[in-house]
Amino acid sequence: MRGALARIATAVTAMVALSFVVPLGLLVGQMAHDRALSAAAQQAASLEPVLTVTSAPASLADAVGSTPAGAAGRLALHPSQGAAIGAAHASDADVRKARGLRRAFTAAAAGGTVLLTPALLDSDRVAVIEVYVPDADLNRGVARSRTVLGLVAVALVLVSVAMADRLAVRVVRAADGLASAVTRVGDGDLAARVAPGGPPELRAAGTAFNRMADRLVRLLEAERESAADLSHRLRTPLTALRVNLNGLAANPADPVRMAHSQDALSRLEEAVDRIIATARRPAGEPPGCDAAAVVRRRLEFWSELAADQGRDCEAVVPDGAVPVPVGEDDLVAAVDALLGNVFRHTPQRTALSVTLHRGRYSTGLLVGDAGPGIPDAEAALRRGASGAGSTGLGLDIARRLAESTGGTLKIGTSPLGGAQIELWLRTESRAPSRRSARRPRRPRRPRRGARG
Repeated sequence: MRGALARIATAVTAMVALSFVVPLGLLVGQMAHDRALSAAAQQAASLEPVLTVTSAPASLADAVGSTPAGAAGRLALHPSQGAAIGAAHASDADVRKARGLRRAFTAAAAGGTVLLTPALLDSDRVAVIEVYVPDADLNRGVARSRTVLGLVAVALVLVSVAMADRLAVRVVRAADGLASAVTRVGDGDLAARVAPGGPPELRAAGTAFNRMADRLVRLLEAERESAADLSHRLRTPLTALRVNLNGLAANPADPVRMAHSQDALSRLEEAVDRIIATARRPAGEPPGCDAAAVVRRRLEFWSELAADQGRDCEAVVPDGAVPVPVGEDDLVAAVDALLGNVFRHTPQRTALSVTLHRGRYSTGLLVGDAGPGIPDAEAALRRGASGAGSTGLGLDIARRLAESTGGTLKIGTSPLGGAQIELWLRTESRAPSRRSARRPRRPRRPRRGARG
């Protein structure tokens, strides 16, 4: 890239420089030529007054020798009759031509150019003043001026190449950094980031890459969490199966227990099918389900276990539909996790309550029990800190489901005396009130004597 930009800068600047240098070089040569001929014309004009005063050869010779061009042997006078006075360089034909044209013109001579200027003495006599201009005078200063113009053109090319190379260095450095970061991420280094730099386009690309890498890290973390959550969903039907198997061990001939065990196996198979369907669900699919229908259906399952263990189960669920912005499988997993915690961490015959509250901006699922409660609520929300051999995934599943909608998960005290888990799902953004939408009022100044 640096070489390409350097070649482009060289070509463009060279074309621009040549478009100015070549005409300027020609103009400099023409100006030097005109300047030399103008000086020669002035030398010839200085001799014309002498021709109007005298025609004596001696006086004319003195006048020719008194001029700088005559003293240098570059001026000659061709009278109308007689031999030329001074150093003549023009041919006789050019002199006759000047008398016939009766106007000044230039003619080529050996080693230079002659300026022939006719001087009309009367109607019949015409004298010709010849001024010889050597080639050195015609081209005086031209070579130096053209050399300066050439050096200026070269300097312009070098400056443009240097500026293009500086720009190329910025571009190449930013592109190399971006390519290196992409390679590191491709090799598994998800912590690789790029410092955005270079032109605005590359800075935007670097910023987009950092956002993509952050998004990739979050997606991988979500995948790991999802794998753990999906495996945790199997705990609910396994718990039910374990309870029924314990009952069968005490009474192997109990047909009710056998039916419950078969039902638990069916639900286990159904849970596995839901896990596979969840894993295959396209990313970005808008979720949504009826929370009331989900809670009623799960209560039917858990109420059988509650009856087997002698637990009183109180449920308050609205009659109509309660839409929530989460997937049905995710909400089922959260409900099972919260109810499963009650069965795992409280003794048998401990009462529980389930309440589904539909609010204006959020929907809450409250699961309470009459057990010993949770002594450390913050520790219970941390994975791996639930105790009693639990992985802590149950509350973590519910917490992340709530946070995915902008809601929260709270742990408090149940009206039954034990713990109460509150899962709040945000269903609608809270609209600003009229008072908050108004222009904020200026704070009042405290009155004298009032405490700040």
